[in-house]
Amino acid sequence: MNWSKRRVIVTGGAGFIGSNLVDRLLNLGASVTVVDKLLVPGKSWLWTARLNRLSEIFKRHGLSDIDFHMIDLEKNIDEFQLLAKKSDVVFHLSAVFGGREFVDVHQVECSKMLTIDHNVISSSFDAGVEHLHYSSSACVYAPSLNREDKLLKENDILSTSEGWQSSDNLYGFAKLMGELQLLAYYTEKGFKSSVCRYLTVYGPGEFDASHAIAALIEKALDKHDPYIIWGSGKQERGFTYVDDIIRGSILASQKISDATPVNLGWDKRYAISAVASLILKISGHKPQLIKFDKTKPEGPFSRALDISRANSLLGWLPEVDLADGLERTIKWHSSVRQSISVSAS
Repeated sequence: MNWSKRRVIVTGGAGFIGSNLVDRLLNLGASVTVVDKLLVPGKSWLWTARLNRLSEIFKRHGLSDIDFHMIDLEKNIDEFQLLAKKSDVVFHLSAVFGGREFVDVHQVECSKMLTIDHNVISSSFDAGVEHLHYSSSACVYAPSLNREDKLLKENDILSTSEGWQSSDNLYGFAKLMGELQLLAYYTEKGFKSSVCRYLTVYGPGEFDASHAIAALIEKALDKHDPYIIWGSGKQERGFTYVDDIIRGSILASQKISDATPVNLGWDKRYAISAVASLILKISGHKPQLIKFDKTKPEGPFSRALDISRANSLLGWLPEVDLADGLERTIKWHSSVRQSISVSAS
């Protein structure tokens, strides 16, 4: 796909992954419209930070104004459909999400994704959009499959006969239903789409420290002592740098049209304790006490993906290893803190 002058909507484009995707698409020459609800209850500072980041991204590409539309995709779909009628491709990243504790506790909030996904998919089809890319999640897999001896394969969904435990909470089921909708739209109506299941993404642009790596970095930069790590520290993930996720998503939108799901993530596993040690080393923080808070949720004990399908269909493999990715991410967090300090003085 030649992205030059292609008209692209990115839902959730003010968020962490979304803003990085916007940056990359603009770099490829696309005309990008950002759609985001943006409102975060009790976190008005986050609204400002995300808007400022979007403004910086657009300015870096020679654009003085952000093409931004604040739309609640659960309730106000008419405005989105008007935008979709003028667009070629939709990258649908909008979701209801707030980290491990949120996924475990706020099931009703997560259920809103069922409506959001249907609204975006049906409106995009009705508007004549050529292609929709859907950001799914490794949460579609059953928690019981998250073992240190297993890499999760795309066909492992609903394979455990565990009923409502066959995905990771309602968040995982909602993502799976989004995938199923796209498969139905392709099968019955020929609507082209691609699906990527993301795994534990980290990197620059994540202001809200509700995910493990962002939280651990902020604690290190704040010189917390004791330095507290949620859970036992033994839980492990295939942490994936955001640039690799963006590259894989764009490749999927170019090479897949039948809603075939593809895993995007590292097949290497790193324990949270090892990640924390790297963060402390890179940041230079040396706390006297490192404490593991086992009262906090730690999620699945071990989760990593089989990425052979991504390699065969997309020619994709992750390129940024954890040490390099953490260095880049810590540098970004530090620069944001410095800019806030300068603007406040």
